[in-house]
Amino acid sequence: MEDYIYNDESFDFWEYFLHTDLPRLSLYLTLFLIPIGIGACIMCISQTRNSLYPKNIRRFFLAVSASVIIYLTSHFFREVLIEFRWNSLRVILPVISFAEFLMSGVIVFIISVFILANTGAQKIKKPFLALFSGLLGINTLLLIVSQFTGMYYTFPVIDLGNELIFTNFIQGDLYFISNIAPAAMLLLDGILLVIYRKSFNKKLLVAMWVYIAAPAAAVGLKAAFPDYPFIMWAAVIVTTYLLMSILRTKSEEYEKQKAEFTRLDTELAMATRIQADMLPSEFPAFPDRKEFDIYASMTPAKEVGGDFYDFFMVDDDHLGMVIADVSGKGVPAALFMMSSKILLHNYALMTKDPKAALEKTNYQICQNNSEGMFVTVWLGILDIKTGILTAANAGHEKPVLKEPDGSFELYKDKHGLMVGYMDIVKYKTYELTLKKGSKLFLYTDGVAEATNANNELFGTNRMIEALRSVENGDPHEILGGVRSAVDGFVKDAPQFDDLTMLCLEYKGTEVS
Repeated sequence: MEDYIYNDESFDFWEYFLHTDLPRLSLYLTLFLIPIGIGACIMCISQTRNSLYPKNIRRFFLAVSASVIIYLTSHFFREVLIEFRWNSLRVILPVISFAEFLMSGVIVFIISVFILANTGAQKIKKPFLALFSGLLGINTLLLIVSQFTGMYYTFPVIDLGNELIFTNFIQGDLYFISNIAPAAMLLLDGILLVIYRKSFNKKLLVAMWVYIAAPAAAVGLKAAFPDYPFIMWAAVIVTTYLLMSILRTKSEEYEKQKAEFTRLDTELAMATRIQADMLPSEFPAFPDRKEFDIYASMTPAKEVGGDFYDFFMVDDDHLGMVIADVSGKGVPAALFMMSSKILLHNYALMTKDPKAALEKTNYQICQNNSEGMFVTVWLGILDIKTGILTAANAGHEKPVLKEPDGSFELYKDKHGLMVGYMDIVKYKTYELTLKKGSKLFLYTDGVAEATNANNELFGTNRMIEALRSVENGDPHEILGGVRSAVDGFVKDAPQFDDLTMLCLEYKGTEVS
C-alpha cells in the first residue's frame, strides 16, 4: 500500500482516511477513547466540587483527574504529530512523551496512596507511603536520564534531501524497565487489597482488581499484537472505570451519612425542645406572688447544653432556686443535666434544706456515674415572709448581690466540692437576709468566660460593670443588659460554653 506523507501546508483528512489500514484504525479508536477519558475526568472533578465530599476526597479526584488528563492529552498530541507528520512541531515530541510516561507513574502512585489510606491500618501507612514515594522517585529519575540517553525511546529523523521528517518513537534497549516502578506499585496494591479486602466496598474492590489486572493483560496482548495500543486502551478504560466506581461508592456513602446527619439533626432539635421544656420558661413565673420577681435564661453552646436553672415553690412560703453547670457539652452533658435537675428538684422539695438536698443528690449520682461526670450547683431556698435565704454552694460561681441602697457586688460564699466527685462529701449552708429591693444574680462560667476573637475573656469585672449599668431595671432587663454586654464584647466569635443566668428581685411582703 502506498505510504502517504503529508506536511503542514497540504493535508486532506478524507484522502488520508481512505488509504488507512487496520493498524491505523486502531489509532482512530485511541483518539476516540481519549476524549471520553478526559470527559469522564472533568465530570469527576465537577461532581466532587460539592461540599458533601470532604477535602481529602476532592483533592484525590482532582489529582487523579488532572494527571489522567495530562497523560491522555500528551499521548493524543504525540500520536497526532507522528501520524500526520507535522514536522514543524517535532521539537516538542520529547517533552510530551516525558509528560506521558511521568503521568502514568503519578496516576498509579496517587491511586496507591488512596488504597493505602482506605485500608485503615495505621501501622503500615508510613513504611508503605515511603515505599510508594521511593518507587515514584526512581521512576522519575530514570525518565529524566532517558531524555538525555535515549534508553527508553528515541525519535529518529529521516533526511529526504529537501526536508527532514520524523517517524514514530523507537523503543530503546532499556524500554522494558520503563514500567517496572508502576508495576511494583500495582503489585503492592494487590497485596494491600488481599490483606485488607474487608475494608473496601465489594463493588469498589472489584474495580480495584480490574484496575490492577488490566495492565498485565494489556502487556500480554501488546506482545501478541504489537500494532495495537492495548496499554493505552486499558489505561483509559480501567482508570475511568475505577474513578467512576470510587465516585459512585463515595456518593452512596455520603448519601447515607447525609441521611444519618438529617436524622441526628431532627433528634437533636427534639432534644433541644425537650431540654427547653424542662426549664421554667413562662414569665412572669408566679404572677400571683407580688413578694418577688424572677427571670432566667439559658443559651446552649451546642444544640443541647449542660447548664440548667430551676425555680419552684417548695411550699406557700418558700421559693427554691437552682443554677448549675455540668462538666462537658452536648448530648452527654444534657443527659447528665436532666437527671441532676430532677434529683435536685425532688430532694429540695423533700428536705427543704439545701445542704441535705445536695448531699442526697451527690450520693445518688455517685452510685451510677461510670463516666466520672460532675456538676457544680448553687442551691438556695428563700423564706418569702422573712427574706432569709438559706443556700449551699457545690463548687459553683459566686453569686452577685445588690442591697437596696447599694450596687451589685460579688458575695464570697463558702464552696464545697462539685456534685458527683465522691459520695461522702458534706456541704455547708449559709444565710443571707434579703431586704425589700435586694437583687440576686446567679450565673454559670459561660458568662465570665465568654471569649472574643482575640481570646480575651469577658471576665467577672466586666460582668459586674454590666450589672451595675442596668441595676435599676427588673430581672428581665438586668439579664438583657448583661447579655447585650456579652454579645457586644464577643461579637462574631463562636460561643464555646453555655450561657445561663438567673436574677431574683425581692420586693418584701408589704406590697401595695
